[in-house]
Amino acid sequence: MTVFRIHPAVADAFPDTRIALVAVTGLRGHEPWPATAAALDDLEQRLADGSWRPAGENDPLIESWHTAYRSFGTNPRRIRPSVDALGRRMAKKGSLPRIHAAVDSYNAVSVRHGLPAGAFDLEKVLGDVEIRYADGSEEFTPLGEPGTVEQPKPGEVVYADEGGILTRHWNHRDAHRTRVTEDSARVVFVLETVHATRDGGVLKAAVDELRDLLAPHAEQTHVHHLDAARPSADV
Repeated sequence: MTVFRIHPAVADAFPDTRIALVAVTGLRGHEPWPATAAALDDLEQRLADGSWRPAGENDPLIESWHTAYRSFGTNPRRIRPSVDALGRRMAKKGSLPRIHAAVDSYNAVSVRHGLPAGAFDLEKVLGDVEIRYADGSEEFTPLGEPGTVEQPKPGEVVYADEGGILTRHWNHRDAHRTRVTEDSARVVFVLETVHATRDGGVLKAAVDELRDLLAPHAEQTHVHHLDAARPSADV
């Protein structure tokens, strides 16, 4: 089991945070995922016909993350929350990137519901995972850049395990080490809000949709939540 926890200092600073963890075992990434392909096609068609657009930075869903980023010293217009960057890219290009089915699934859910999403291959995680403030001494290697080493700034919110930093700027970018590939079989998918009082229903809908996309291609799925009242979970 891997323990995910929110450090008390982060929980105190963001008391309305709720993080959904969708833990999956026996994931089969190499088979066809027709429902995920259909979800991507649906979003792109709705964008093209003008019946839907990704949430922009003035939408309360995105605005709440911009406020959170500014509070720990990150300029969210220069270094954007993942959902903001993905939605802007989709609005500009008219499509979402196709990576592989597992990543495509959480990308589709993220932009549809306006919530940051990500995932970690649990076989590559070292020890437990904590959402905490960086102290400035840690190292981070960005996804897709195995030869690059960065140092998060002190006070930046990060996901971290015993081997280093797994995300920068809370959810701006994931680490290369724990990336999910088509071979990943034990994965935790993450959906987040810092305004659960307002957006708890959105989070639930997103979790339900993601679980529906994942379940046909996995042996088991389980959902856990982290918040101020439940700051840790075994996944």
